Order: sequence, then structure tokens, then C-alpha cells
Amino acid sequence: MAVTTVMPIVSMDLDGDALFAVAFSGTLATGVIGMVAAGVWSDRTGPRGPLYAAVLLFMIGLVVSGAASDMYTFIVGRLIQGLGVGGQIVSLYVVIARVYPRALHGKIFAAFAAAWVVPSMVGPALAGAVAQFLHWRWVFLGVAILTALAALLVVMQLRGISLRTSDVEGDPNAPGAHRSRTVALRLLLATVVAGAAVGTGFAAEAPRAVGWPIALVCIAIIGIAIRPLLPSGTLSARAGLPSVILMRGLVAGAFLAAEAFVPKLLMENFAFSPVIAGLALTTAALSWSLASFAQGKYGDQLGSTVIVAISASLLLAGILALLFVAVSNYWPWLVVIGWGIAGGGMGLVYPRLTVLTLAYSTPTNEGFNSSALSVADSTGSAVAVAVAGLAALSFQIAGSGFPAVFLVALAVLGLSLIPGVRMGDARD
Repeated sequence: MAVTTVMPIVSMDLDGDALFAVAFSGTLATGVIGMVAAGVWSDRTGPRGPLYAAVLLFMIGLVVSGAASDMYTFIVGRLIQGLGVGGQIVSLYVVIARVYPRALHGKIFAAFAAAWVVPSMVGPALAGAVAQFLHWRWVFLGVAILTALAALLVVMQLRGISLRTSDVEGDPNAPGAHRSRTVALRLLLATVVAGAAVGTGFAAEAPRAVGWPIALVCIAIIGIAIRPLLPSGTLSARAGLPSVILMRGLVAGAFLAAEAFVPKLLMENFAFSPVIAGLALTTAALSWSLASFAQGKYGDQLGSTVIVAISASLLLAGILALLFVAVSNYWPWLVVIGWGIAGGGMGLVYPRLTVLTLAYSTPTNEGFNSSALSVADSTGSAVAVAVAGLAALSFQIAGSGFPAVFLVALAVLGLSLIPGVRMGDARD
């Protein structure tokens, strides 16, 4: 949220508006490599090592971005951050799967969301204030310092806890198995997926006549290379776990494609300060946390189909609110209200998808399935944000850049309904 708030200022200061979307999509794309590597590493030796390595990469990336003198160096830092973020996500999922019983998973992921409450209240506004009154660089350098302190707490909490399971070594044919040839192939494919996703974002730098063809070729490459990284049948929305994974990628893409441009819309079209523009992100994060708590308490009673219907309706309402403001140039505060509604939709469906993934998993493939969930999330988001950025630049001259972004988000949301009705409940 802090990065989303200050990115309009960063892109202006570094003269990199054409690469605005790449600063988001690139981080999400390289996260795929971190996720696959962490999944393999976790299945082999446990999640402790990949978690610590991922935190270190994240801090290095923050320092590189904070010290960048041009947009390309800034993006290099964001790419390194993506490696760290991806590795952290998967490693933490495996920690939860191995330390806590399944009956507590829903409550734990709801607690994760609740842990965002204080950062979501102060993060966007604080980042905006730092950028406005100090410098945007301190947003990144400051987070690096906070990350180091948090990492020390994690190391102390995990000391003495066994995170390995002997079951992992029992099935050499499991999707998460770590035979060297399979491992090398998965890492290679993850790199191809990440490279193509970054290429989709950089298509905005190409001449307008070839930008879209380049993006389409990159998306086709992703569709081919990503298949072995996901459960069989994911891209065809096969019932059960494959649909859970696909749903995660699409719903994340719809949300982030819109959210990346929310502060930019408020700053450029309505002259909001960074502090005030960040309120939309704060509202969304708070409603996300509250909805996650409700999902943890009532999710099993409602069932996946009902949760998908409610969350899709809330996301639709939120994105339509953004589209209305972008088209009419009226009522900017509707963005804050609408994005708060959308955040509630994400809070309902996001933890539900994580719980379902772990419920469909066994100790031999927890790493693979957790990695697949995050790979779909990161890839779907990276592609959606990149396409939204390309659409914004393509229609910018006609004054329809922001409406084009939110139409892309609506299209991705519509696609998410296909796997959304085929997930099942994976009840034990």
C-alpha cells in the first residue's frame, strides 16, 4: 500500500510514467521465481531457510529502489523485492501448514488479515506524508529498516520449532518432489513466466503499433510455460483445486489492476495530496481485514459458492465506482467508498482460497500447492496490471486512460466467475 501511494510521485520524479505499471507488474512477476524456489526448498528441507533468504532479498531490493537515480534502476530494485516477497509468502504458508492443525487454518489466515489493521490505518497516509514532506526514497529505506527488525522477531519465535516432516520424503512422484531434473525445469519455467510477464509490462515502452502484439505474444508464452507450475487442469478450470488456483490468479488480477491506479487517479484528476489519496487504500485494507475475520468465523457455514457470489458482487460495485468517477470526473470521494467495498470482497474470498488450497493438500505437496497458489496470484496480477497499464497509455491521448484501466479490471473479474463456481468446499 505504501508503494501504491507514492508511485505517482516516483514515476514523475524519475521521468518514468511509461513504466508506471512495470513497477508493480515486475515485482509480481519475479515473485513467481521466488515462489517456485521457496516451494521446492521448503519441500526438501523445510521452510526456515527459504524464509530467511527471502527476507534478505526483500531488504536488498528496498535499498536498491530507495537509492535509484533513474526509473530502470528503481525497477531493478522492485524485481529483487519480488523475489523476496514471493519466497516469503510460500514459506509462511508452509510454516502454517506444518505447525498448526487444519482446523485452525481459517482463523490463522484471518489473523494475518487482522495484523494489517494498524499498517493499513497508518501505512498509506504515512507513506504519503513521508513522500510529501521528506522524500519518497525514505518510504523504501524505512521499510527496509522495519523489515530487519521484524525478521529478528521471526527468527526468535521459530527457534527450537521443528518445521520438517518425514512424510515429504515418502513419495518421489508427488508434484512437490525434489528430484534435481524436475527442480531445474520448474525453476527454468518460473524464470520464463517471470520474464514474459515483465515483457508484457515493457510492451508499453514499444511503439504503439507493436505494443499490443508484443504483449499478446508474452501472454501466450506465459500460458505455455506456467502449466507445469500449476496443478493439472488449472487453466481449463477443472473442478476442485485447479479452480481454486485459477480463481486466485484472476481475482487478484482484477483487484490489483484497479488498485494500482487509484492514487494516480486521485492525484492527477483531482489534485489530491499523497496523504489524502492514500485514504482509499486505507479504507480497502480495513474492510479487507474485517471481511477476513468474518470469513474465518462463518466461512464454513456459508460455503465457497456463496462466498464467491458475495465477494464478486462487492468487487463489481467497487470497480464500477472507480469507472464512474474516471468517466464523469465527479465525486472523487466515491473512489474511497467504492474501494472500501471492493476490499471487503477481497477479504472474504482471499483467505477462503488459501484455506481450500491447504485442505486439498497433503504433506508431500503442501509446498507445491502453496507455491502454485502464489504463482497464480502473482502471475495473474502481473499480467492484469501490465495490460491495464498498456491500455492506459493506448487511450491516454483520447482522455480515456483511466476508464480503460478499470474496464480491464472488470473483464478479468468476469473471467474469475468461471472457476469460482467450480472450487468445491474440500470438507474433511
